[in-house]
Amino acid sequence: MNDTPEKPTAATKVPAKRTTTKAPAKKTAAKTALATKATTKAVAKKTTAKAAAEKAPAKKAPARKPESRTALVRRARRINRELAELYPYAHPELDFTNSFELLVATVLSAQTTDMRVNQTTPRLFAVAPTPEDMAALPPEELEELIRPTGFFRAKTKSLLGLSAALRDRFGGEVPGRLEDLVTLPGVGRKTANVVLGNAFGVPGITVDTHFGRLARRFGWTTQEDADKVEADVAAIFPKSEWTMLSHRVVFHGRRVCHSRKPACGACPIAPLCPSYGEGETDPEKARKLLKYELGGQPGQRLKPPADYPGQPAPPMAPPAAAS
Repeated sequence: MNDTPEKPTAATKVPAKRTTTKAPAKKTAAKTALATKATTKAVAKKTTAKAAAEKAPAKKAPARKPESRTALVRRARRINRELAELYPYAHPELDFTNSFELLVATVLSAQTTDMRVNQTTPRLFAVAPTPEDMAALPPEELEELIRPTGFFRAKTKSLLGLSAALRDRFGGEVPGRLEDLVTLPGVGRKTANVVLGNAFGVPGITVDTHFGRLARRFGWTTQEDADKVEADVAAIFPKSEWTMLSHRVVFHGRRVCHSRKPACGACPIAPLCPSYGEGETDPEKARKLLKYELGGQPGQRLKPPADYPGQPAPPMAPPAAAS
């Protein structure tokens, strides 16, 4: 037997070892690190974007198309006409028979209802019907007479001061000019305009809390300051309308367009109001929110005008007898 190994022939040659080109370990590690870094960065960016989106407030509904000045004036004047039809009997809701009584009643009406003032003034005017009489009252007696209206100490100080001023500077008469009225203690533009418009026939806009609230809801002004509200509204309406406009708007504010929960669903001028929906829109529920004559309740005056369709306010109950 021949033990010499045979040389492999061409047919039997051992296949050559396959060679694989490998990237150096360092290069591979670098590529992996870069890929990992890119992935981490992308995830972080996505997470940050998501967090920012969650943090950002929800997009508001598209704003209404701005109203032109001409359109605003037309809409405002139409509201006034609609209110005139709704409240043909609108009037000052303080009982008075002369300019002094109206001035005193208006000062007393701060921070209370006109009904409470009307229930209080009969006793007051029975004791002090003129500025001279009121200026002569002892402060303690006047405080007791007006106590039901609240803030009676501050109001007593104002009434004594304005009565003395009328006696000493104006011959016991209420002046018929705004620049004179606002010099009296406790009398500002609002009170002066009430007196001028309703006792002297001088047009004026009365910006009380009701008027200011509705003027903003109607879009007539964005101001909070009463004097600025007056100026904005005066620029919209003819002067001849100022006094009655004030009564109509205040009537509507007290009966329908309340501060906390306006009766939007029972409001005849809702289609003209840009603030529709701030209050109750269901008609049945809204009707239950109506006040005074619209809600079948007594009005504010003990002696309302003849054309007032509601009930007069009840007089103040006599004080309980001491036991």
